[in-house]
Amino acid sequence: MLSLTSAVRFYPWGSRTVIPELLGQPSPAAQPHAELWMGAHPDEPSLLADGRPLDRAIAEEPERLLGAPVVARFGPRLPFLMKVLAADRPLSLQAHPTMEQAAAGYAAEEAAGIPRDDPTRTFKDPWHKPELLLALTTFEALCGFRPVEESLHCLAKLQLPELKPTIAALARGGLRAAIPQLLALSDQRRSSLVEAVARKAASFVAAHDPEFINTYRWAATLAESYPGDPGVVISLMCNHLKLAPGEAVFLPAGNLHAYLSGAGVEVMASSDNVLRGGLTSKHVDLAALIEVLDFTDGRVPVIHPVLGPGGLRYPVPIEDFDLTRVQLDDRTGTLTTTGPQVLLCTEGRAVLGAADGELVLEKGQSAFVPAGEPVTARGPALLYRSTTNLC
Repeated sequence: MLSLTSAVRFYPWGSRTVIPELLGQPSPAAQPHAELWMGAHPDEPSLLADGRPLDRAIAEEPERLLGAPVVARFGPRLPFLMKVLAADRPLSLQAHPTMEQAAAGYAAEEAAGIPRDDPTRTFKDPWHKPELLLALTTFEALCGFRPVEESLHCLAKLQLPELKPTIAALARGGLRAAIPQLLALSDQRRSSLVEAVARKAASFVAAHDPEFINTYRWAATLAESYPGDPGVVISLMCNHLKLAPGEAVFLPAGNLHAYLSGAGVEVMASSDNVLRGGLTSKHVDLAALIEVLDFTDGRVPVIHPVLGPGGLRYPVPIEDFDLTRVQLDDRTGTLTTTGPQVLLCTEGRAVLGAADGELVLEKGQSAFVPAGEPVTARGPALLYRSTTNLC
């Protein structure tokens, strides 16, 4: 077992309380703490007790740390990244590519000689980035496109002349016509449209009209932070998801989404490929985004856990990662799996036991367990365990 020292990422949308309190640091902090990364992503790998980054340790001993099946399937790299994410403000509206799209886009940009740290670079690596977000607090998000008929009603209810072209495009050609139409607007038309939508949406909220009230409230709020941003209008066509603690959502390739507020444990394929579509001041690659987006409309299912080995498991339809919520009491249980594990303690004090001795995880601490290593655990404590999902 290897104890991990993991890095915090500081973004303006982060919380000044959630991650500092998890780590036992002063709260509120001086700056927003957005994400705590646990894993071997080369941009911010966790450090081992001997000072080595976890990605280097894996490169030196891939089969011992990952296991032969993981190396055969994913190569000598940890295929998942675990985070604690804490949002006090909305993140950008974004989507992620499939593996094939990522590989092709990455190869093209490498061939073109675009530096990987160039702000206009779209594909940072050749990997896909499906995600699972498990709510630790009430968590709100925009996630996928709502049914087209519902979107038409939501837009038409605002009774704005500025929205007529978007409504016509949506009615005629569906989301595949409406979304590019919005993204391609001139700055002047975009600004007047967003301003009109925000003003009218706020009026419905002020009147306590219950229909679409959360959608309209968020549209008005987003327009305050991102005036003139087409993501404000696109948000009207997205499902508004409100997760209770313990509920989760899976975001496959092509799903347009934006985390709005709340804290959660996030597990994803280890990639940094993000294609933004709005609610951001960063680069938007319109052509690449349209190529990647899944324009399927409909409800996005909330994932509830099922009983699995070691605890409550959140099933996902991919092989890269698997997440289990492990509630420990003072009795000793087993946490052995065939793949590598990253364990995070969020409550209490967990005592892990293995052939090389015991390792104590206090609140906010994490550990890496090599593939197949027999591990026992006792608490009382609450752990979140990430591993691979290979059969």
